[in-house]
This record gives sequence, C-alpha cells and structure tokens, in this order.
Amino acid sequence: MTVRWLGTAGFEITCEDHVLLLDPYVTRASLARCITSPLAPDLGAIGRYIRRADAVIVGHTHFDHALDVPVIAKRTGARVFGSRSAAALCRAAGVPEARVEVVEREPGQTPIVREVGPFRLRFVPSAHSRFALGRVPFPGDIDDCDAVPVRTEGYRCGAVFRVEIEVAGRTIVHLGSAELLPDEPAPRHVDLLLLCVAGWRSGVDLPERVMRAVAPETVLLSHWDDFFRPLHEPVHVLPAVGMAPLAERLTRASRDVRVGALPLLGDLFL
Repeated sequence: MTVRWLGTAGFEITCEDHVLLLDPYVTRASLARCITSPLAPDLGAIGRYIRRADAVIVGHTHFDHALDVPVIAKRTGARVFGSRSAAALCRAAGVPEARVEVVEREPGQTPIVREVGPFRLRFVPSAHSRFALGRVPFPGDIDDCDAVPVRTEGYRCGAVFRVEIEVAGRTIVHLGSAELLPDEPAPRHVDLLLLCVAGWRSGVDLPERVMRAVAPETVLLSHWDDFFRPLHEPVHVLPAVGMAPLAERLTRASRDVRVGALPLLGDLFL
C-alpha cells in the first residue's frame, strides 16, 4: 500500500490496484488569481498528477480541497463522497448523479460507512479550525453553482468530515482541517493519522486533544505548504505554521508516536 502526498490536504492511497483520493487539489491557483478572478481547475496539472481514481473523498468544500474534484471524477469515472455542498459542485459540473453520494448524517444517526474495493470508509462529523479572526473562513453551504467557475469565497466550507479508512489490516484517519469534535470516538487502533497543520494554533490544546482522541502510531503532517505555488516548484512552508512546536507537543503528548512529513508528491509505503 502506498500513501502519496499531493500537497495541501490531498492524498492518494493505492492498494490492490485501487486508488482512493482524499481532498485532491493540484491546480494550486496563485494568490492573485484567488483574489481577483473566478477559479477554474488546471486541466494540465490534473492530467499530469492524477492518473486514476476509484473514489474521491471531499472532507469539506473550500477551494483548496474541492476545486479539482468534479474534473477528476469526470475524467476517471470515480465515485465522489462528500457533503451536500460537494454534491452541488459535482452536479453543476455534470458529474452523473449515480456517482455522487452525500455522506452527511442526520443528528443522532451513526456515521455513514461505505466500501470501495479494499477500502472501508467511515465518515465522521468533524470541524474546521477558526483561524480567520476566530471564525471559520467562508462558512455555510454551497446551494447552487450555476455560475461555475466561482470565486474563492463561493467555495463555502459545507459540512466537515473526519474520514476513517480500514484497508489491508491498517487503519488510516484523515483529518483535513486542524480541528475535531468532542464525543466522536475514533477507532481503538490507528496506524496513521494524516493531520492538517494549517490553523492548528487557533484551537485550544489541539495537539493534546488529537492525541487523546485518535492516539495514532504515526502522524503525517499536511497542509503546511504554500499551496499558491505550483507543484513543480520547490515547496515553501506557509508563514507562521509552527511545525516544530506542533511536532514537539504531539510527541510530548505520546512519546511513542512518530511525527513526520513527506516531500511534495512523496510516497509512504505501508
């Protein structure tokens, strides 16, 4: 099994000739484009970096998680799992309804579980970090996308998921935003946590809460890179991310945990 970091919170997991994508975003629009222009997927970048997919998971629908998903789904024939907002984006782009599934649960219901090839997927409600002056950036749902491509602020957050993946005897948890909800128990044994870094300082005691809730053997840090730069350029760390103090606090909370990061498009073999 191979875990590849696609930059930002994006990962590609390959097992038994099946490919699962988590929040794949390879367009990496420049900051100027994000501020001044409607956003559109970079078809060339998607063709270079995304070859196959059986399923695409959208943890939430900010542009740096969801922009490329409809094009990837149409090109690969992948199934898409996400919120009602993710379904609205896919519907507007012409992804067949039969290949898009909303996995938001109603209050009081247990998390939705689905299987794709060797992957067993469990979609657990989660939260987004409040790093924008104490607020979630671009909150709310995406109801209508008649004007796709839309501007950055049109990619509202929607529902947020923590995704638990069981595959080949391993358990992987993807936490695509640096926050989590209390009272949502994790699996008893987690081999690998894919942990978003961006905004982690805005949550009170987030490293300690993550280690208590998930208790992983290994933590792979993501969403620490400057995603306004193309994938073919050298990686730059986002300003004020604080990876070193985050890693220190994670290891202090559990001395047995291993904490690290991959290079852009780098692989971890499990």
